[in-house]
Amino acid sequence: MANRGNGSGSAGSSVNMDRRKIAIAAMLACLAALAVLPFVAEKFYVQLFTKILIMGIFAMSLDLLIGYAGLVSFGHAAYFGAAAYVLAMISPQYEAASLWTTLPIAIGASALLALVIGALVLRTSGIYFIMVTLAFSQMLFFLFHDTKIAGGTDGIYIYVRPAADILGWKPFDLENVNHLYFAVLALFVGVFVLLRTVLGSLFGRVIEGIRINEHRMRSLGYPTFRYKLTCFVIAGALAGLAGYLSAIQFGFVNPEMLAWHMSGSVMMMVILGGMGSLTGPALGAMAMMLLELALQALPEVGGIRLGKHWQLLMGSFIVLVALLLPYGLIGLLRKRAPADGAAGHG
Repeated sequence: MANRGNGSGSAGSSVNMDRRKIAIAAMLACLAALAVLPFVAEKFYVQLFTKILIMGIFAMSLDLLIGYAGLVSFGHAAYFGAAAYVLAMISPQYEAASLWTTLPIAIGASALLALVIGALVLRTSGIYFIMVTLAFSQMLFFLFHDTKIAGGTDGIYIYVRPAADILGWKPFDLENVNHLYFAVLALFVGVFVLLRTVLGSLFGRVIEGIRINEHRMRSLGYPTFRYKLTCFVIAGALAGLAGYLSAIQFGFVNPEMLAWHMSGSVMMMVILGGMGSLTGPALGAMAMMLLELALQALPEVGGIRLGKHWQLLMGSFIVLVALLLPYGLIGLLRKRAPADGAAGHG
């Protein structure tokens, strides 16, 4: 009996090792494909995948809260839009600001905003937490929408992208579409590795423990409020990075970047791809944006312009995914084990 048990355990370990190798190989293949994209694709597709990578960063930052900490924030767009506005307001009108100055300032502003909001909202839980995060996001939205700060409803333009000059040497030029793409790709990989490292550490284990049973973690001596607040700030800072990159790509910032539907869109990306898996939100961002383009291009059928009603079709698709694929699209690619970080999520 012992021999058979050991054999079963060895077989299980072997299967898990094979799955891990396959997953790593698939990720490396995707990374290689993304690396060669600018050399084989037209400008439109390079810009499209730049946006997808940016939204992938945004989705991963939200999944840190929803999928791992169990904190369903419906106001995550606040940090996304805040960083974009900071860049727009500190950039000279017709001159290039320094990338190395504006980037940490914008991310720091989003992190500080998350610290202040998190210190207040984390004193609530459940539906109250969701509504309070939404309320703070909407307060920030109306601050920029209903006042003349940074152009009001019209927003503000960023005429020149930040320069990456270092003592007169320019390692890359963000005005170049391909250079911007590779910079965003490098940051996307950096964020993925950072989150993977954080979640694999003691901090990540404590965060997941808090999601499962906060009272037990508190009884073990862990200051759960501090852990949740730290997680909240990290997620806000990474959302700020995504907002900063989005402002650079499009050269325009308006209050819609702070609105509730932006938070809703990124939440749908997380749900669509699969919560509790960093690859899931990135996959969800890509699937949602590519599907949006495909649905908008649908022809007229029976006098009905299907492309005009793409949002109805998109909503129906997401509802079907939520009903039929509890682990999202990532669940189609690999078998989920009970010990997975996403197991037991709502």
